[in-house]
Amino acid sequence: MVSNDSHAWVTVKNGSGDMVFEGNSEKEVPVLNELPVPMVARYLRVNPQSWFQDGSICLRLEVLGCPLPDPNNYYHRRNEMTTTDDLDFRHHSYKEMRQLMKVVSEMCPNITRIYNIGKSQQGLKLYAVEISDRPGEHEVGEPEFHYMAGAHGNEVLGRELLLLLVQFLCQEYLAGNTRIVRLVEETRIHIVPSLNPDGYEKASEGGSELGGWSLGRWTHDGIDINNNFPDLNSPLWEAEARQSSPRPVPNHHIPVPEWFLSENATVAAETRAVIAWMEKVPFVLGGNLQGGELVVAYPYDMARSPWKTQERTPTPDDHVFRWLAYAYASTHRLMTDARRRVCHTEDFQKEDGTVNGASWHTVAGSLNDFSYLHTNCFELSIYVGCDKFPHESELPEEWENNRESLIVFMEQVHRGIKGLVTDSHGKGIPDAIISVEGINHDVRTASDGDYWRLLNPGEYVVTAKADGFSASTKSCMVGYDMGATRCDFRLGRTNLARIREIMETFGRQPGSLRARQPRLRGRKRRQRG
Repeated sequence: MVSNDSHAWVTVKNGSGDMVFEGNSEKEVPVLNELPVPMVARYLRVNPQSWFQDGSICLRLEVLGCPLPDPNNYYHRRNEMTTTDDLDFRHHSYKEMRQLMKVVSEMCPNITRIYNIGKSQQGLKLYAVEISDRPGEHEVGEPEFHYMAGAHGNEVLGRELLLLLVQFLCQEYLAGNTRIVRLVEETRIHIVPSLNPDGYEKASEGGSELGGWSLGRWTHDGIDINNNFPDLNSPLWEAEARQSSPRPVPNHHIPVPEWFLSENATVAAETRAVIAWMEKVPFVLGGNLQGGELVVAYPYDMARSPWKTQERTPTPDDHVFRWLAYAYASTHRLMTDARRRVCHTEDFQKEDGTVNGASWHTVAGSLNDFSYLHTNCFELSIYVGCDKFPHESELPEEWENNRESLIVFMEQVHRGIKGLVTDSHGKGIPDAIISVEGINHDVRTASDGDYWRLLNPGEYVVTAKADGFSASTKSCMVGYDMGATRCDFRLGRTNLARIREIMETFGRQPGSLRARQPRLRGRKRRQRG
């Protein structure tokens, strides 16, 4: 039944009788019904007539229609959204996605590089686009950032947003947009639009109209990539709880368990590819785009109490994560809009469009928690839209909703402190530990001795230490202006390390003793004679 005032209702007719809309009997097979004739209505009423025999009672209805604005409604005219960006607004198959990447690379050959981080279970390459003024190499002092999308193959909005972002960055760089030029020249950006291409191919068969809530969500072998990473939270929290360990509990770069690395472990090929990629590249900040909600979720994603399904579980960097999440949500056109309708039943307005993952629903082995505990990278999950598989006609509006947020979030990689940790000869020290007083989470230097530490504005006491070197501590100030504060460290060798070096150089004996030995032997012989 339909109505325009919620009081007077008209039953939809199919000829002389009432129109009956058949549902499905298989929960993964959507059924599309069309109205006999187009109708204009503001309200719908659904009257179930019968249920399938021996079937569970469940009703889910999605209405596909065309909005018709009221010409007298000022608010609707004000909120109409059109885009001026000349981009390819459509859904791309795997082959079309690869072709689009190639076109962008040919347009901007000096700032782009296409590579792959591995293959899917079905053998499809997991393509990445690098955007940097010197693609293909890590520049000392330049932070690395990544976006990923499509871990759930049926959440395609993030995939298309990242393909639009790649085009946009190329076009604006060529046009001389100073903001984009600065971002590209000062950041090494990596974008993986489709992390689960096997799942996408399955979901795209139904398209936006017949795509189910879960069809194509998992990998070809039925694994949810987003929660397929090793659980590093449990061993960390168990070690902290014991309090009897003779050594301080490591709070960063926690190793992957041996069982997880075995061939028999239930680990997706796509998950292994992401882990190898994140261990290879010294990422500072990353966002994985998902769909079905409008919120930014930050770690921890796993609740500390094992018996609770929802429990706020902050990281030691909770204030930084909350800022990063708010940076995206506050610049999105809808996430913090109190007037917007909620996507489903969750209302995230109390935290301005952000949520601690564990307080929403606890999961073990999330990408966000793994990234924080195993690498230097601060990772967040960005849910970019209520509709997982929007129609092509909606992509321009979704792009406008997310464009500024996508750029602002990338710019946050330049918050905090950065610098070089070198020895007395000016050579970079890899794997040096950077500790911030009051924050129980460290980061490590990259292979060249450079590091980045995301921090909110304030004054911090920072210590750099490395095996064989004396630690160095200094005060570092983080301001409100964009751009990380330079905070370098030069470490001197410890006395023990210098002795060891001398012993290794001179055959495990100090040089002076080695030279004196013949004279000492001669003196002893004369004494005996």
